[in-house]
Amino acid sequence: MTMTDPAMAATPRAANDSLPERLPINAVPVRHWKQWIAAAVLIVLLAAALLSLATNDNIHYPTIGEYLFNPAILKGLGVTFQLAIIAMLAGIVIGILVAVARMSANRVLNAVAEGYIWLFRGVPLLVQLLLFGNFALLAPELGIAIPFADTMLLGVDTNKVITPFMAAILALSLHEGAYMAEVVRGGILAVDKGQSEAATAVGMTRGLAMRRIVLPQALRVIIPPTGNQFITLLKATALVAVIAGHDLMSTAQNISAQNYRTIELLLVASVWYLAIVSILSFLQRMLERRLSRGVER
Repeated sequence: MTMTDPAMAATPRAANDSLPERLPINAVPVRHWKQWIAAAVLIVLLAAALLSLATNDNIHYPTIGEYLFNPAILKGLGVTFQLAIIAMLAGIVIGILVAVARMSANRVLNAVAEGYIWLFRGVPLLVQLLLFGNFALLAPELGIAIPFADTMLLGVDTNKVITPFMAAILALSLHEGAYMAEVVRGGILAVDKGQSEAATAVGMTRGLAMRRIVLPQALRVIIPPTGNQFITLLKATALVAVIAGHDLMSTAQNISAQNYRTIELLLVASVWYLAIVSILSFLQRMLERRLSRGVER
């Protein structure tokens, strides 16, 4: 048993006696009444819109169910996927090359890259589609000709080369390449300059340092906007309908021209676009989460 010194024990008790008495904290959570009211109003408006849509006599819902999995619609959906994937891959390659040229010390390459971005970002995609779709009006034949002469050594009909599908690929790829160039350039600029300096200091060439050091690090920055670009491109394929590209939108328009069910076929196309975009958004989040491992705070 230990004995406590009365003098030492009195000191802390005296100090505690001088402190104010602690009162229990009566915390009251903040009531976000305005948010609750706004949410309630939005729910009521959304319910009213859905009810109005569901009870609209001008919409023939059996037609939507009939054509939702129609083979022609599914074939058009496949063409939409092909257009989006091919154009996106080509756009990424073009974007990387143009971004590197845009950041090059070579003034000619820099000017060409800047001019490409200016041209294909400035002209609306719809105009580009119409230009490539009607390229035969500009050049009826494609081939090899003698310069400054009208003699064609080898030529083929332009319409046989630039089909509506090829015209759509050209327009979408070149348009996407201009935007991806800026996305890639932003990702490269996000990498610390010391990384490339350190790579060149150990003997790497600029190209090798770009491929092995800079681009892998820039990928984490590039992926999120690239996912957004792909979703935007997928929806932009609907514009291919103006040159009869046989995509989802073109097919829906062709069917509605025969059965006069325009709204129903537009709703069918909308359902598929929403489904695809939802899946792609989910995959994009998963990819971003995987690439961000180790850097999340």
